[in-house]
Amino acid sequence: MNDITGSIRAEFLRYKALAEGAIAQLRDDELGRADPAVDNSVAVLVTHVSGNLASRFTDFLTSDGEKPWRERENEFAPHQPTRDALLSAWDRGWRILIDTLDALEDADLGRTVTIRGTPFTVHAALHRALAHTSYHVGQIVWIAKHVRGPDWRWLSIPPGQTEAYNRMPAYERPDAHAERLASERRQT
Repeated sequence: MNDITGSIRAEFLRYKALAEGAIAQLRDDELGRADPAVDNSVAVLVTHVSGNLASRFTDFLTSDGEKPWRERENEFAPHQPTRDALLSAWDRGWRILIDTLDALEDADLGRTVTIRGTPFTVHAALHRALAHTSYHVGQIVWIAKHVRGPDWRWLSIPPGQTEAYNRMPAYERPDAHAERLASERRQT
């Protein structure tokens, strides 16, 4: 794995783990519950992120990132999918992204790709996608935290535990943080 593409891959996986940690805390009937403050549900945001990743990273180096088969407007339609259907779409988008990142070399970072006909260097497109994904993961986490209320389990440093964490910051590296979140999900 190359240094730069590897670090970008690790950060994507950190945000994937954060979203999955939030999704795992929701009951099935809560996945499609829209939050009035953001006018989206976790299901809508998961569908949108999945569609975006699949579109942007299918044939990443050779075709425009906005695919003609993508139905972006439908991604934002309120819906109540089953957990399995939602996570299947989620996994598909992420698999396309990870397969693409695994095939990239740091030497590819200066190449040009297009998104909606606009040229971007590969590194700019990757950072753009990472920022977009992290933005929506933040919304997913916020909605899930709001829905779960006092039953919320913290995905990062819980309130009042900063000093203890700072003495042993085991999860600063994105891969360690992602693994901790995945391990906690497996235990519940």
